[in-house]
Formats: sequence, structure tokens, C-alpha cells
Amino acid sequence: MKKSLLVILLVMSIVLSACGGGDSDATGNIGESTIDRVRKAGKLVVGTATGYAPFEMVNTKDEFVGYDIDTAKAIGKALDVKVEFKEYSFDGLIAALQVGEIDMIVSGMTITGPRALSVSFPNPYYQTRQVVLLPDTNKTTKSWKELDKKGNKIATIIGTTGQILAKSNFKNAEFKDYREMPAAALAMLTGQLDAVIYDESSVRIWQKENGKSRILDEDISAENLGIAVAHNDLVTVQWLNSFLYNYLGGPEELASRTYWFESDDWYGDINTKVVEE
Repeated sequence: MKKSLLVILLVMSIVLSACGGGDSDATGNIGESTIDRVRKAGKLVVGTATGYAPFEMVNTKDEFVGYDIDTAKAIGKALDVKVEFKEYSFDGLIAALQVGEIDMIVSGMTITGPRALSVSFPNPYYQTRQVVLLPDTNKTTKSWKELDKKGNKIATIIGTTGQILAKSNFKNAEFKDYREMPAAALAMLTGQLDAVIYDESSVRIWQKENGKSRILDEDISAENLGIAVAHNDLVTVQWLNSFLYNYLGGPEELASRTYWFESDDWYGDINTKVVEE
């Protein structure tokens, strides 16, 4: 009887060992961390989706610029590696990370539960909110709820939380999906749309440059932006948390934030070409 019990326990031990994920280390991290891989390669590949001012844009010299670009370069500097940027449509970024085309996403991505099932996020590095942009010919609308009626056409940006939020709250309005906010705003100004829903910082910058519009004085939602890395890469998440703890509020980050969010010195250097949908 004792011998039989010993055999059973031995078999169970073997089975549990086989099912227990032998590739994970003591921290629960699966495989080689992104940080270790990047340091060995001497290069950090960052995924971005330009057109989200002032976070990621392209200037007239075809260079990536913006608050997120500065943040990614600061990460590379801390790791003592070169930084390479690869551009995708926003809804293609997570897939690119999952197949290993990029090492991390630094592209104004809101931290959400569904996304956290596919990627891992360190602590947030910026908070923004969703707002409604209207043509200035609309003098009467005071709430986004007033826009939810048949016949109204609302623009959302593909893959964003603004799109998810709008389609879960608007029941009667018709939606038109765009890949970039400037194209949606231009369509609104030409009478093709009644409103655009997007992140406040980008909307306010576009409005300042183009006018002929107004922003509803009403928050739809507050959102935390995060850097995305491979799912369950806990070593990299912990390293980024330490980096952000020192970077946010420091001289380098404050200079970047002041330049991109409080200054308009960079407006004339940005490629403002609008891609038609």
C-alpha cells in the first residue's frame, strides 16, 4: 500500500512538473525578458502610430517627434542602446508586438482590461480624456448625449478607446471610422460629419491650428496611457516602473512636456499632410 502510494505521488510530481511552465523563472517571467534581449542586441525597436499630436508625429524632415518619441528615446538612453521606430496603424500595434516585430509600444495607448489580456503594462505615464469636437456652426449642443440621434454621423478613430466608448454609449447615431484624427476633423468641417470623438490633447492642438470648431465642455472619460510590452514580461514591467519613477517629473520629462503641451514652437515643423479615408 505504501509502495503504491509512493508510485502515485511520483507520477503526480512528474505530471505537475511537466505542466508547470518550466520556462518561467523565479519571478514568473516567461522566457528571456525584453530588457535582456534589447541590451544584448544594442537596439530598442519601438512601435508607434503617428498622427496623434503631440505624442507622436512626423516633422517636415520625415523624423519621428513628439512626447512619446522623447519618452522612448529616454528609455533607450537609460538602457544605453540605440532606438529604432517602426510605424503602424494604431490597430496593428499589438499584433506587431505579439509577433516580435517590435520590442514595445510607446504610442499613447490607453491601459484597458481587454488589452492587458494580450500585452502587459507598467504604471501609466500620462492621463488624458475623451472629448467631442463640433463644428463652430453648431451653437446649441451642450452634451454628447444630444448627438445620439438618427441622422447624426459621428467620427471615431480605429482601434482607440474613444471608438470603443462611443460605440458602447451611442445607440442611434451613425459611425464613420477613420485611421487619423485630422482626416476626420476635416470631414467634419466640410459637412460630412456632425462630430469627432478623440483624445483631448490632440483635439485641442488641432483646434488651435485650424479653428472653425469648438470642444464640448464635458468629459466623456478619463484614461491612463501606458507603455505596452510582451504579455507576462514581468522583468521588463518592473524595470519600466523604476524608469518611470525617476523619469516622470524629472528635468528631461518636464522639458519635453513643456515643449509639446505648452508651447507652439513646433507647429510649423510638423508634416500636416492629411490622409483621406
